[in-house]
Amino acid sequence: MSQLDIFIKSFSGDNFEDFSHENGFTFWYASDLMSLLGYENMTSFQRAVNKAMTTCNTLNIPIIDNFFQEQRIIQNKTFLDFRLSRFACYLTVMNADNKKPAVAMAQAYFATLAGAVHNYLEEANKVERLVTREEISEREASLSGVAHKAGVIHYAYFQNAGYRGMYNKNISQLKTLRNIPTSKSLLDYMGKEELAANLFRITQTELKIKQDSITGQSNLENAAEIVGRKVRTTMKEISGVLPEDLPANEDIKNVKKQLKAKSKQIKELDKHKKKN
Repeated sequence: MSQLDIFIKSFSGDNFEDFSHENGFTFWYASDLMSLLGYENMTSFQRAVNKAMTTCNTLNIPIIDNFFQEQRIIQNKTFLDFRLSRFACYLTVMNADNKKPAVAMAQAYFATLAGAVHNYLEEANKVERLVTREEISEREASLSGVAHKAGVIHYAYFQNAGYRGMYNKNISQLKTLRNIPTSKSLLDYMGKEELAANLFRITQTELKIKQDSITGQSNLENAAEIVGRKVRTTMKEISGVLPEDLPANEDIKNVKKQLKAKSKQIKELDKHKKKN
């Protein structure tokens, strides 16, 4: 009976390995991994796969070497599936919904594949941080284009206004508070929740500029500060913690190095198995 006919709602290292295939390299079908993780359809699971591909691209690791789309026919049904390398499975699992018991089990398994990790949630957080940080870079570029078109001449002042509204501090003051070098980006030292809040601030600032047809340096700075202040109020109401009181995290560049090293370690696992 194929995995398309029966969903496996649990995960273990053994049953994961049972679904591996060999065709020049070791791979797993995304549809099988989807079922092992407790997802009921590819539509919802595709989000985790897409985020995994984004992570792979951010690490400058070729996507085609780890995610290969192919058309499969099972029981006269044709559908698109992915061949996932072991590292692609790792990234997909770390980007999956850990509220699902099978996902939490899978994250714990993958976190210890290439060296013991004391806290698998920390491993998943690192991957999520990387994905969100990359998304912020894309949205910041979009906001910059909209702001300049609307009349921003000094982008640094406009950018600082958004931070001032959200943190009640300037960028330089925040860096001093968190002991971050002046040459580094604040965003590179934020945790996933803080990054998500800033992503929301950036997208909402762009939306406000467009919807309210705001123009001119001063007006645009004011708009950025207003949006930042509203995000600040929301965070305080939900968690009771002000954004400037959140701790600095490990430099995202170090996280990238660790994940690239993890990629090499995971590849070595398959090479070792073939030798044996």
